[in-house]
Amino acid sequence: MPNQQRKRAAVIGAGPGGLAAAMLLSGQGYEVDVYEKQPVIGGRSSRLELGEYKFDRGATFLMMPQLLEEMFDVVGRKLSDYVDMKELNPLYALNFGDTVFTPSRDREQTAAQIKELFPGNEDNYLRFMQDEEVKFGKVMPLLRRPFGKLTDYLRKDAITALPKLDINNTVYGILSRYFTDERLRWAFTFQSKYLGMSAWDCPGTFTILSFIEHQYGLYHPIGGVNRVFHAMADVITEFGGRIHTSCPVDQVIVRNGRAEGVLLENGERIEADHVVVNADFAHAVSNLFEPGVLKKYTPEKMKRKKYSCSTAMLYLGVDGEIDLPHHSVYFPDDYRVNVDEITKHKVMSADPSLYIHNPSKLDSTLAPAGKSAIYVLMPTPNLTGDIDWEKERENVREAMMKRMEAIPQLADIRSRIEESMLFTPLDWANELDVYNGATFNMAHNLGQMMYLRPHNQFEELKQVWLVGGGTHPGSGLPTIFESARISVRLIQEEDARTQSRPTPYVQQSAEAGGHS
Repeated sequence: MPNQQRKRAAVIGAGPGGLAAAMLLSGQGYEVDVYEKQPVIGGRSSRLELGEYKFDRGATFLMMPQLLEEMFDVVGRKLSDYVDMKELNPLYALNFGDTVFTPSRDREQTAAQIKELFPGNEDNYLRFMQDEEVKFGKVMPLLRRPFGKLTDYLRKDAITALPKLDINNTVYGILSRYFTDERLRWAFTFQSKYLGMSAWDCPGTFTILSFIEHQYGLYHPIGGVNRVFHAMADVITEFGGRIHTSCPVDQVIVRNGRAEGVLLENGERIEADHVVVNADFAHAVSNLFEPGVLKKYTPEKMKRKKYSCSTAMLYLGVDGEIDLPHHSVYFPDDYRVNVDEITKHKVMSADPSLYIHNPSKLDSTLAPAGKSAIYVLMPTPNLTGDIDWEKERENVREAMMKRMEAIPQLADIRSRIEESMLFTPLDWANELDVYNGATFNMAHNLGQMMYLRPHNQFEELKQVWLVGGGTHPGSGLPTIFESARISVRLIQEEDARTQSRPTPYVQQSAEAGGHS
């Protein structure tokens, strides 16, 4: 910002959205300070270390790395200079009893496998991919711009996209049009769990999630997904930004409807021109503002919102190698019953699904030589269910262990464990301030999407901007990165208006290709 005093931004939370926003702002000349309550960066995608074993706490793969490349390009950096990215082939192993489906980005190869395992569905898979490519082209522009006013629905991109959004159907309903085999439907609907939702309730728009995986692939950064966020932190500091870990924010300072900075828990007052909130949205509005400041998003109103499911996590340091692919999903006999138990009845499933991440086969940096860092996830109800997680803690661990021991490659897993940690929905809430332990944030039902989701330019206060899964466009790393790009663009447009100067960083419209 030549010949002008640098604007100062205070970012609350060093999660993926906060770090992405801080990198873009610092790279565009803003004075940036990031305040993180935890001793490490990354939020629910931080690194976890148990002895000599290293784990991603949350997200275990990257979709659409081109979005990251664009953000690094904007600030004059190359992602490849910081992160070594490996594409996964196959995408994952989907286990339906004795049937194992291992799709890849190769459409012909995947169609041939579908013909063998689920005869008669191969042509419908190709048709699904063709149809979804059209839908994806219509949906993406809506995920790359704000929905801050009702008239945003009247813009050309929204009007042309509406017939393709399938908002009046569900993910499962859409997939049922294509596939006759129930297992194959599950193979293309389980991605609804990335939003913490049931495929039988999730709006049909989100069939694009399975399309994105099959079209653009999945990637593992060497060192884990958290390595990306450490790279962002490196770029922030290169531009003079500061990241303060173990430094909680107590309150957003507000005067006359405008944020003027933040009050740290240690009593220090930090003045800022902009406050970017990356903390869990429901937790933030319930805890970071004086009572009475907010009207639309009061603690009482937040209790009535809909939230995603949660997860129980087992992080295991294991002696020896594990003969499993990078990603494996184990479906129960009746996936619909399992999902309903989690999301509707909010009880623990007797026959749960399980996701196992085995990155050590590809990445030698995560465990000592000849050993494995294994990550096991079991979807569970969030804390609105009537489950005493302290009382059930060991029962949950045992249920997960027995489910694993039923997998031939893990039959002896119990005797090989050197390090172990269980993380429950209660831990998500108590240790990482995840509201209701809802790991995937507010649900993405029609009443909490686009204009009806908290706006990137916070509706209640001036100079407050939201990034992360709790704002538009929603949960999942690609959309969280988009939330950061949207909010940064809005900040710079605001400053351009008030200072009557060109905006230094203007992301091209998605209609023009979406490249920043």
